[in-house]
Amino acid sequence: MSTTDRPDASAPVASDVAARLQDTDFVRLVAAPTGDALAAAGLLSRAIEGPFQATVAAFPSDAERATEADCTVGLGLDVGDVTVTDPPFSRLAFAAADRLGGADPWLALAGTVAAGVEPSGAALDAADPERRPGLAVPTADPADGLAHTTLVHGSFSGDREVAAAALGDTEGSDGTDEERSRRRASLVALTVAEESTPQGATAVERLLCPYVGGPLRTVGGQADVLDALARTRPGCGVALAAGAGDREAALGAWRAHGRRAHAALAAATTARYDGILVAQCERGDRTDSGAPLGTVARLLAQYRSPEPVVLAVADGRAAAHTTTDTDVSRVTAAAADTVGGTAAGTRRAARARFRADTTEFAVAFREAL
Repeated sequence: MSTTDRPDASAPVASDVAARLQDTDFVRLVAAPTGDALAAAGLLSRAIEGPFQATVAAFPSDAERATEADCTVGLGLDVGDVTVTDPPFSRLAFAAADRLGGADPWLALAGTVAAGVEPSGAALDAADPERRPGLAVPTADPADGLAHTTLVHGSFSGDREVAAAALGDTEGSDGTDEERSRRRASLVALTVAEESTPQGATAVERLLCPYVGGPLRTVGGQADVLDALARTRPGCGVALAAGAGDREAALGAWRAHGRRAHAALAAATTARYDGILVAQCERGDRTDSGAPLGTVARLLAQYRSPEPVVLAVADGRAAAHTTTDTDVSRVTAAAADTVGGTAAGTRRAARARFRADTTEFAVAFREAL
């Protein structure tokens, strides 16, 4: 898994965050629309004894219109009195929550995986999960999981029947459950190796040999659900991360997100330039029916793009993702400034909102890159 994002020497430490939350009457948590930030908000919300409000905001300007609070914590957004902007946000949140009296290690691990980072440290030790052969999906049905997961993209994505065919007859084949799970994982890995760009063979490892346990069967499956909810159903996501959500509703939203992301990727019109692939999608992610651009950009970068940076654009919005050390947050912000828009994100993944034509933004992005 990638660990592109670098820690900032000025970033807050867990003890400072815990002390600030402990001494505050009313806390407001503002999470970026990512699974990592959502998990971090959930970890802190469970540890706070007093009243709190948790919301998801795509841009700092969106967070300005919310309720007044004694302390506002920005998770993945540079807002409020305390800001945590170095992913994985859930790692620091776990340490802070642990100091406040209790932290859910499974949620912390899911947030870390959602950030694209290999789990390690105190949360891994506390959960002590078992790794087993198979697929990191949140459902008992492997075909359902493979069709809707956004940890991978292939010819099997978005359609349960096609996914079932890709897994072959492993469900009824001889052997133990572990042997069948291993065969499923091997079939998926081989398909990805045949269909994707070289980096896909590395990216697919996030889906294979999962950490088993937690409320959604596997750590990777929980990470994928959190990321889907953060992008399309933030209210449902906040409830789930706080430990009070409807599991079936969350899985329904996860399936819908997966279908939309894979369909948008397949339908996108792409143009290749030096160092960047630009994908024009039909609609942005302003509603549940639109293309989740952040997910589309990530999947393209990991499995389809011959270039290291992907920019997905649609309907006055854009999302960028990179598989290298390129700081796409800086590039996206520069492009947004050029066309009078706004941007937010991390070194590896960023998003923008603007009124200009998508072609104008794409040109500004290429020039900034």
